[in-house]
Amino acid sequence: MRWLFFAVLVVHGLIHVMGFAKAFRLAELPQLTTPIGRGMGLVWLVGGLATLTAAAMLVLAPRWWWVLGAAALVLSQIAIVASWDDARFGTFANALLLVGAVYGGFSQGPTSLRAEYAARVATELARPATEGLVTEADLARLPEPVARYVRVTGSVGQPRVSNFRATMRGRIRASASAAWMEFTSEQLNRLGPEPSRLFFLDATMKHLPVDVLHLYVGRSATMRVRLLSVLQLVEAHGPELDQAETVTLLNDLCIFAPAALVDPALRWEPVDAARARVRFTNGRHTVGAELVFDEAGQLVDFVSDDRYRASEDGEGFALQRWSTPISAYRDFGARRIATRGEARYHAPAPEGEFAYLELEVLDIAYNVAAR
Repeated sequence: MRWLFFAVLVVHGLIHVMGFAKAFRLAELPQLTTPIGRGMGLVWLVGGLATLTAAAMLVLAPRWWWVLGAAALVLSQIAIVASWDDARFGTFANALLLVGAVYGGFSQGPTSLRAEYAARVATELARPATEGLVTEADLARLPEPVARYVRVTGSVGQPRVSNFRATMRGRIRASASAAWMEFTSEQLNRLGPEPSRLFFLDATMKHLPVDVLHLYVGRSATMRVRLLSVLQLVEAHGPELDQAETVTLLNDLCIFAPAALVDPALRWEPVDAARARVRFTNGRHTVGAELVFDEAGQLVDFVSDDRYRASEDGEGFALQRWSTPISAYRDFGARRIATRGEARYHAPAPEGEFAYLELEVLDIAYNVAAR
């Protein structure tokens, strides 16, 4: 849909150049019968250039394209009205541009969930960074499979992780019978004594865009879902969501930041050569999980009974076993992490165990500095 809209803007912008060419007698254009003065010819040109630039920004700088798109709309319609008999059908393109600019303002503008995510990221990145390297001595208190995992992920000898930013793509659904929604997402996690997790997801439901923003800051969590960036479908908060996001935060540490597993805030219990249990407390919530490793020392599953599952309407929660099998380890610089995974609920019959999330990590960066 975005590329179709881009094509319409490009064609519309190029047509505007015809008005400029007629005004300055640069080409014979018998299809334009209404005389166009040079002043109005410049309006045609500027409107066309603004439309073409808005089209480029739609692809290259989508955060602000709608501002220029709105200006292009005004200039374009002034030119069309002045040559109404020849150019009136351009109003249909401007109507489409109006819809796009309005949606762009809601989805990218200062009141959007995307803008709130960006502002929160800037705040978190401004906090002081953790210093020092992860050493072999830090692994002494860890169960052997966990220590081995930290080693095989290349974390020893690397800086301690203050934060990480990951971009992903995948699909998600609300239940075992619900339709899948394709998505792209970005998240920033801040580690340390006051951890945070910021997660923005851009999905498509029945060909309509859906924005999702998870915020876990100050030991409390919120989740908001908007259809078309305007209609609020879900606004969830409360102790159950706080605990659910505490489990998710622990899961993120284990999968995306193995170097953080040496943190004294994590309490470990050995199980056997391939498993270990961990407990984590943040505020009033203490959560736990069992980690499962393969013969190569890589984490392959994370299982917790402490995570609440939200109902499809986002109004209620219930404890339900939650697991995240992972695979496809890949190097990102000196660090090695899994790049494919699922999130699974182990629901009672008749629903049963099912994956509600499938994702692929596209990129991840550690100790990101404020811009």
